[in-house]
Amino acid sequence: MHKGAKTAIVGSVLAVMVGGAGYGAFNILNALNSDGGGTAGANGPVSVKKSGPPDASEVADTTAAFFAAWEKGQAAAAAALTNNDQKAEPLLAAYGGAAHITGVRITPGRASGTTVPFSVAATVSYEGKSKPLAYKSSLKVVRGLTTGKALVDWQPSLVHPGLKEMDDTLVTGESAAPPIEAVDRDGKVLTKEKYPSLGPILDQLRATYGEKAGGTAGVELTIRHAAPDTADTPLLTLAEGKAGRLPTTISATAQAAAEKAVGKFDNASVVAVRPSTGEVLAVANHRADGFNAAFLGERAPGSTMKIVSAATLIDNGLTTANGPAPCPAEAVWESQTFHNLADLPADEKATLAQSFARSCNTAFVKFADEVGVDSLTREAQQRFGVGRDDWKTGIPSFDGSVPAAGGPDTAANLIGQGKVQMNPLTMASVTATAMTGDFRQPVIVPRSLDGRTLAQAEGLPGTTVTQLRSMMNRTATSGTAAGVMSGLHGRIGAKTGSAETDGNATSDSWFTGYRDDVAAAAMVEDGGHGVDAAGPIVATVLRTGG
Repeated sequence: MHKGAKTAIVGSVLAVMVGGAGYGAFNILNALNSDGGGTAGANGPVSVKKSGPPDASEVADTTAAFFAAWEKGQAAAAAALTNNDQKAEPLLAAYGGAAHITGVRITPGRASGTTVPFSVAATVSYEGKSKPLAYKSSLKVVRGLTTGKALVDWQPSLVHPGLKEMDDTLVTGESAAPPIEAVDRDGKVLTKEKYPSLGPILDQLRATYGEKAGGTAGVELTIRHAAPDTADTPLLTLAEGKAGRLPTTISATAQAAAEKAVGKFDNASVVAVRPSTGEVLAVANHRADGFNAAFLGERAPGSTMKIVSAATLIDNGLTTANGPAPCPAEAVWESQTFHNLADLPADEKATLAQSFARSCNTAFVKFADEVGVDSLTREAQQRFGVGRDDWKTGIPSFDGSVPAAGGPDTAANLIGQGKVQMNPLTMASVTATAMTGDFRQPVIVPRSLDGRTLAQAEGLPGTTVTQLRSMMNRTATSGTAAGVMSGLHGRIGAKTGSAETDGNATSDSWFTGYRDDVAAAAMVEDGGHGVDAAGPIVATVLRTGG
C-alpha cells in the first residue's frame, strides 16, 4: 500500500469516528497500521483461524463496528457482523423500516468479559407524530464456528429486550386493536403496572375484544410476535386511541395475592377459579420469558392427576374410597418398575383413601392390569371436560391432554407421568369438578360478551363426588398437604404432586386445592415436592377467599 493511500483511509476512518461512535477507535487504527493479524508468507499475510473466547480487543472492535452499522441503518452490514445474518438482517431492516425508528444513538457500557451492556436512544416517527424511545440491552461476542472471527451472538432481545422469539419483529402504525380498560368482577381497573403478571393476558384480551369493547385504535410501536395466537405487545404510544371498557371475571384481591405468591419462585404459575361458575379469579406467572404457562403450559402434573385416576377407579367399579388399594414398596408394569417417595413406608392393607392421602404411586400402578388403556382418557374427557381441545376461555388456552397410551404409559398416566400433559388452569378445573361434581368450563371474560359456545361434559356421579371430597379433605387435614393447608378453615381439600421431567435433576412442584367456593392449582418448574413451592402459592391464594 502506498503511504498516501494509507493516509487517506485513516483520514476517512477518523472522520467517521468524529461523526459517530468512537468506541474501539484505538483498535481500529491499530488494525489499519498492522498486517491484519496474519502471519507473513511468501505471497503476503496468511490468515490464521483463531480459537477460544474473543479477547477484549476483539470484543471492542466487533461491538464498535456492529453499533456503527446499526446506528446508520445499514442492516446488511450489521447482520454480517453476527453469527446469524439471515435472521439478523430482516429485524435490523425492520428497525428503521416498518418500525420507523430513526436518529439511533447507542452508548456502550463497560464490558464484562465478552458481554457488553448498552443503552439506546432514538426517535419513533410516523405520519407527523414523533416520540423519543430509550431502553437498555446487552450483547455477547462469540467466536465464529467456521471462520474463527469474533461475531455478535445473534439474539432478537439485543435489538430490544421485549423481542423473545427469533422471528419477532417491530412495527409502527395504527394499532392492530383498539385499547381496552379491563376491569375486575367488581369494576376495579386492571393495569399492567399494578398487576405485571397480567401484561400478556391484557394484550391478548385487547387483541380479541378491543373492537367489541367499543374503543378506537391509536398509533403505536409494537412487537409483532412470531408465535401463533400471540397478541402484539405495545412498546410506545405515539397517538392515544380511545379505550373500550372490558369486563373480566378476575378478582383484584385474588390477583394481587397470586402475583405476590408466584413472585417468590422462578418459573411459577397459578390459576384460581370459582367452582360454582367456572369464572377465573386469578391467573399469575413469574417467568423471564413472559409465557402464560398458567393457561398454555404443557407439563406432566404428577400426583395431582390422581384426582382423575381415583375417579376412574371408582366410576369403573374397581374400588372405592374405603376399598382396597394396597401400597407396596414397588410395582412393576410392562417391565417398568415404579417406586414411591423414599420415606413412604409400604402398606399392603391400605385403602384408596389412605393411598391417595399419602400419595402412594404403586397403589395406582397396581390397578393398571384392570384399567383399560382408554379408561383414564374417557374419564378425563367425558366427566372432567379435559383433553378435548374445545375450551373457549376468552384467550388462548390448552385444556390438557390425556391420551390413550399403552405399554408402560398406561401405568405412568395414572400417576400423572407418561403422556399426560396439564397446566394450572386445567388442574384448577379438575379440582373444581371434583368438588362440585359439575364441569363448568373456565372463563376469563363473561360468555355474554360474545355469546361463544362453552365446552360441555357429563360431570361426576354424586357418590364419586362424595368420595373425592372425603379423600381430598383427608389429604388436606392429615395427609401430604396438611402442613401447607394448616390454618385454612371452611370446606377444604387438596392434592400434592411432583413430576419428573426429562433431563431435570429436580422435579416440577404441583399442588391443587379448594376452600369453599375457590379452587386453585399451581406449578413451579424444578420446584421439588408439591409442598415445597406450589403448595404455599395455592394456600396464599385460598386465604384470600376470592
